[in-house]
Amino acid sequence: MRVLGAMAAITVVPVAALLMLVPIGPALVAIAATMAVALGLALVWWRDLDVLADTLRRMGAGEQAAMPVLFVAHRLGRDVERLARRVAERAVLMERMRRADEAIMERLPDPLIILAADRSVRRANSAARSAFGADMPAVLRHPDLRGAIDRAFASGVSEAADVTLPVPVPREVHAAVVPMDPPLAAGGQAVVVLSDRTHERAMERTRADFIANASHELRTPLASLIGFIETLRGPAADDLPAQQRFLGIMGEQAARMNRLIDDLLSLSRIEMVEHQAPSESVDLCELVRGLAAGFEPRLAARSVTLELRVPETVPAVTGDADQLAQVAQNLLDNAVKYGREGGAVRLEVGVASNGAPWPARPGIVLTVADQGSGIPRAVLPRLTERFYRVDAGRSRAAGGTGLGLAIVKHIVNRHRGQLLIESEEGVGTTVSVWLPQAVGRAVAVEGTGG
Repeated sequence: MRVLGAMAAITVVPVAALLMLVPIGPALVAIAATMAVALGLALVWWRDLDVLADTLRRMGAGEQAAMPVLFVAHRLGRDVERLARRVAERAVLMERMRRADEAIMERLPDPLIILAADRSVRRANSAARSAFGADMPAVLRHPDLRGAIDRAFASGVSEAADVTLPVPVPREVHAAVVPMDPPLAAGGQAVVVLSDRTHERAMERTRADFIANASHELRTPLASLIGFIETLRGPAADDLPAQQRFLGIMGEQAARMNRLIDDLLSLSRIEMVEHQAPSESVDLCELVRGLAAGFEPRLAARSVTLELRVPETVPAVTGDADQLAQVAQNLLDNAVKYGREGGAVRLEVGVASNGAPWPARPGIVLTVADQGSGIPRAVLPRLTERFYRVDAGRSRAAGGTGLGLAIVKHIVNRHRGQLLIESEEGVGTTVSVWLPQAVGRAVAVEGTGG
C-alpha cells in the first residue's frame, strides 16, 4: 500500500497537467504510460528496499550477509554496505576487548569476584576458584566482608575491610569492594578483590618476635657482666679468689654474646643473598672430611665416636663452599652437644635415591645422626625458627644460640635444596640435607672413606 501511495503521489501532478493541456485521447494514453512507468519504478524500489531491510535484519542478528544486487538504490546499498562493514569491525573489536578483559581477569594473581545486584556471584577468576572453591559463598557471608559489600552498594564508592577467614584454611585477607557504574557485562555490579596478607602478617610477627628474642638473648649476658663488674669494683675488690671466679663467668658470658652476634650477622648475610642461587661446584666429600678432622677435640671432650661414611668421590654439588661448611658444622655441632655423651654420631654423604622424600632430579644428601634423647614430633616443625629451643636451659648451658638450624634452613633455601629432620624420643635425631648435583660432573665410582 505504501508503494501504491507513493506511485499516486508521483503521477498525480503530470496527470492533472495532461488533462488540462492535451485532448482526451492522447491524454489517456500519456496517463497510462506515465502510470505504468511509475508503477515499474515503485515496484523496483519496493524490491530494493525489501532486500535492504532483509539484509540489515540478518546483519543485526549477527549473521554474515553479503550485499545483494540492487537495481535502483545503488548508492543507498553502498552506504549500507560500508555501515555494515564498520559495524562488523566494531563487533570484532568489542569481542577482542571482551576476551582480553576476561583473560586479564582470569590471570590476575589475586582472587577476584564479580557480584550481581542481588550480591550473588556472577563470576570468579582462577585465583578465587583455587583459593576458595566451594567455600566462596561462605567467604562472602563473612560479617566484615558482607558489611563492606553492603556499604559499597549503598554509597557507590569503594570500601575495604581486613578479614580473617577460617576456610578453607586460616588466612588473613584484605578485601576491596569496588562498585561498577555502569555495570560490567552480564550484569556485574561490583568487583571484590581479596588480597592474601597471611604471609606478610606472619613476617611482621616474625620480625617483632626476632627483635624481642634478640633483645632478651643479649640482655641476659649483659646484665651478668654489669653485675659482676659492679661486684668486682665493690665487695670483691680485694677478694682474689672471687675475682678469678667472676672473671671466668664474665668470660663465658662475653663469649656467649660473641657467638650470638656472630650468628646474627651470619644469618643477616645469608638472607641478603638468599634469592641468588650459588653457581660454583663444591666437592662435598672433601669439605666434610676436613670439617670432621677439626671436630676431634670436641668429640674427645664428650667421648663421642664419629662414624664417617663418606665415599672417595661423589658428584659435585652446586653451592657456596663456605656456607655448605657452615651447614655441616652446625649440624655436627648440634649432634655432639645434644647427643648422648659416650655415644656415636654418624656423618654421611651419598648420592640421593630418586623419589620421596627427595626430588627426582640428581642430588647429593648430607646426613648427620645422633643418639640423643630425641625431639617430640609435635615441635619438629618449629626447630628452624629463630631462637626456638626444645630445652632452653640445656641449650644455653651447651653454648647454643638458638640460631643454628635457622641458619641451616636459609642456606639450604639459597642452594635450592631440601632440609629433612627426623627424630624419635629415646633413640636420636637425624638431619638430612639434599643439594642439587652440579651440571657437567660425571658420577664417580664409590669407595669407602673415613
